[in-house]
Amino acid sequence: MPAKRSIAVLYSLNIVISLLFIVPLLWMIVSSFKPENRIFADLSSIKAILPVDFTLDNYIKAFQRIPMMKYLFNSLFYVTVIGLCGLGVNSICGYALAKLNFKGRTLILTAIIALMIVPFESILMPLYVVVNSLHWVNTWWALIVPFVANCFSIFMFRQFFMDIPNELLEAAAIDGSSPFRTFATVVVPLSGPVFTTVFILDFISHWGDFLWPILVTTGEKLRNVQLGFFFIIEQFVYTHI
Repeated sequence: MPAKRSIAVLYSLNIVISLLFIVPLLWMIVSSFKPENRIFADLSSIKAILPVDFTLDNYIKAFQRIPMMKYLFNSLFYVTVIGLCGLGVNSICGYALAKLNFKGRTLILTAIIALMIVPFESILMPLYVVVNSLHWVNTWWALIVPFVANCFSIFMFRQFFMDIPNELLEAAAIDGSSPFRTFATVVVPLSGPVFTTVFILDFISHWGDFLWPILVTTGEKLRNVQLGFFFIIEQFVYTHI
């Protein structure tokens, strides 16, 4: 009986903590579908989290005033390109480190692991200098190329490829397959889970990019969702001061 009571208390505590996080998010979502005069008028009642006077006017006005679809397209485009190009580059690097014997392999792997702990902010300015010297500022190249190769992704691919039996690769080599063809026809079809995982992680990590895009984009042409929201909020604050 005491064990059941402690479990009930634990679940109750978890529910309360969950509500503390969920209710503000729910209020924000529901409020976006309410007329402006109803948002704060309902705060003192349960109506604050109920879709009372449901309307889409707020979204219609927002999309009319700002090029939100353009921001969404920009984010989807460059994040997807980073993810897809990264799958090719990082998987080949991971395969080489996992299955090919060459001089300096251990040193390269050590360097990749060490670089995983280097914060992006520490290389931000040198990277910007390089991009600026290549005249890539305010171009897709600046948003995409620096992030195609990723140490963490290479390491993930390498760890997954280590578990693929060498006998499969040796059989392909006996049939006259080159290392690259073996990778494309034997390794890739067996590696769906790691390709999917790496793409999702890259997509999520770059979808929230803010610091780098605000440095290398100078107008609305390449502005992503985060920059779009930032300038919208900035304009709103300045117009209401």
